[in-house]
Amino acid sequence: MTTTAELLKQASELFPDEVVTSAHVRHLDLPFGAGRFALITLDNGFDHTKPTTFGPASLANLNTAIDQVEKEAAAGEIVGVGITGKPFIFAVGADLKGVELLKEHEHALAIGKGGHEVFKRLSTLAVPTFAYYNGAAMGGGVEVGLHCSYRTVSAALPAFSLPEVFLGLVPGWGGCTLLPNLIGADKAVSVIIENSLNQNKQLKGVQVYELGIADALFEGADFLEQSLLWTASVLKGEIIVDRPVIDRGEAWDQAVAKGRFIADSKVHGAAPAAYRALDIIAASKNGDLQQGYDAEDTALADLIMGGELRAGIYAFNLVQKRGKRPAGAPDKSLARPVTKVGVVGAGLMASQLALLFLRRLEVPVVLTDIDQERVDKGVGYVHAEIDKLLLKGRINQDKANRLKALVTGVLDKAEGFADADFIIEAVFEEIGVKQQVFAEVEAVAPAHAILATNTSSLSVTEMASKLKNPERVVGFHFFNPVAILPLLEIVRGEQTDDASLATAFAVAKKLKKTAVLVKDAPAFVVNRILTRFMGEIQNVIDEGTPVEVAEKAVEPLGLPMSPLVLLELVGPAIGLHVSETLNRAFPDRFTVSPNLAAVVKAGKRGFYVYDSGKPELDPEVAALLKQGDVVLTEEQVRARVLDAVAQEIGLMLDEGVVAEAQDIDLCLITGAGWPFHLGGITPYLDREGVSERVNGKKFLEPGVASVPA
Repeated sequence: MTTTAELLKQASELFPDEVVTSAHVRHLDLPFGAGRFALITLDNGFDHTKPTTFGPASLANLNTAIDQVEKEAAAGEIVGVGITGKPFIFAVGADLKGVELLKEHEHALAIGKGGHEVFKRLSTLAVPTFAYYNGAAMGGGVEVGLHCSYRTVSAALPAFSLPEVFLGLVPGWGGCTLLPNLIGADKAVSVIIENSLNQNKQLKGVQVYELGIADALFEGADFLEQSLLWTASVLKGEIIVDRPVIDRGEAWDQAVAKGRFIADSKVHGAAPAAYRALDIIAASKNGDLQQGYDAEDTALADLIMGGELRAGIYAFNLVQKRGKRPAGAPDKSLARPVTKVGVVGAGLMASQLALLFLRRLEVPVVLTDIDQERVDKGVGYVHAEIDKLLLKGRINQDKANRLKALVTGVLDKAEGFADADFIIEAVFEEIGVKQQVFAEVEAVAPAHAILATNTSSLSVTEMASKLKNPERVVGFHFFNPVAILPLLEIVRGEQTDDASLATAFAVAKKLKKTAVLVKDAPAFVVNRILTRFMGEIQNVIDEGTPVEVAEKAVEPLGLPMSPLVLLELVGPAIGLHVSETLNRAFPDRFTVSPNLAAVVKAGKRGFYVYDSGKPELDPEVAALLKQGDVVLTEEQVRARVLDAVAQEIGLMLDEGVVAEAQDIDLCLITGAGWPFHLGGITPYLDREGVSERVNGKKFLEPGVASVPA
């Protein structure tokens, strides 16, 4: 029988670069004469910007600490054991860098077993154990605490979650088994499935307490001190922790059914992790913990060796690392300061941009438009949004007043832009209109000012072509809703200079956006891929496939919404305009759907009505549709759509629209909400064999978003 120590030693040899967490044991005398207490502190020796994780060597250190306190407990030298973290961080779970390196199922199984074997010991000590969630706790960090007898949580704790399903794993060190047995299946399904699939939603300290995960809640300032006072009272029998009786009847089954419904609506059966987690929760109904742990080990190993987790980790790394260091961006020392921003236009998009610049840069922002009424409406929108932030307690009155004073509106561009450093236009998507706007702005703006365009599909080079200084024009394409979608496509025109581009990237960073450098090619990245994707869906509908078959065909991708619901969000008129732009550029691949044109002409806002609460084809739209007699199956539709997307991505990479396939995925994840479990799109196309079928090769090297060879 391999011991835990041997298991962890073997695993740590596979992962030589682990940032190792220490488990320091110190002893203290509890207040009220409650006795001598052992406190284990998890700490990797870095500050809070490098959170504490559990790799094999870290687990081995915790195991050694437990060896020590186990002996002390057995000898009657201590009355209890506590576990806490370094300032601001409890622990944020398994070290994913190590998971990426695993190539064998047995090694993956050892990681699961190793974590269980160590954490489980906290529940079998001869004295009560306490977890003090002092700071961020995720994954294995949450789970180590679940193995303890009692838990306290800091009211200042900003982030607490079991994010494994989001990445393509299951909470595999006790989470799926212990949490439902602690707080009931319904609440556990919310934490493990619903929050994870809801863009990895985090809990705050108060919510952790309200859910019953923690037994006591204390303020952050003296959290450990208060936790130890509480611990003393528990050990002396002065505080009795009362936990609700868990309903192991129908309520448990209903909770699992709710979880399956949530998983179906989010990933449509396309990603296994949520379903594996639900199977374990369902089986945990009998309270047999060891059976649950064994099931977690198997699920963890299977998923670690599957493509979905690798795609999930790849996506996570894209957003966390590549997204923060954009490929091809010029040296940031070339960036010029931005002390005032001008916005041309005062419609909804322009007003959203004004609000974003105002909140993030906190510099004067001036809006212009063609009449006073529009200008007033734009400024009024920004003021109303600031009032909402004040009402929610996100900003105080002083800041609200300051922000409102910084935003103004004028009709005269010369008055508004004479001292602006960065001017962005968000006017009608028509090249002639945009050229005229830029000519007017150039005549009054200072020589150093950046002229940015929020165009979604037009040529930045053409827009700048009639200016005296085309080198200061840059594409700055946001995605709607601006406040929510992180992507910013930064487009370099043929004459854009490095200083203008560097300034654009510096501004993007202050706006807290994920910036990707894009070549000035029709519709850039997201809109080009989505238009090809949507165009193929439209084509099969026009040819004769029923709308519901075409929509259902792409469900296995697990996209945030179906293609025609997305079209509704974008607006059919905008969708039509982009398809016309791309049809002019690439008539052999991009079509303009006569049915979509008819829907736009009829003034319809989409294909569906929602009278029953669910989307149903609008009878008026159905009457407009003229279809052929070629009816495809879901599989045929899916193959056509994916082949088209794979072809387009291949051509975009050949054209150098972005540096690498990774940038395509980063754009789709952050600009169109494509799922982490796909890794964007290219890992999925590689995994399904589409890339090789269409382009003769995979987009990514083996091991980049797949199990290493």
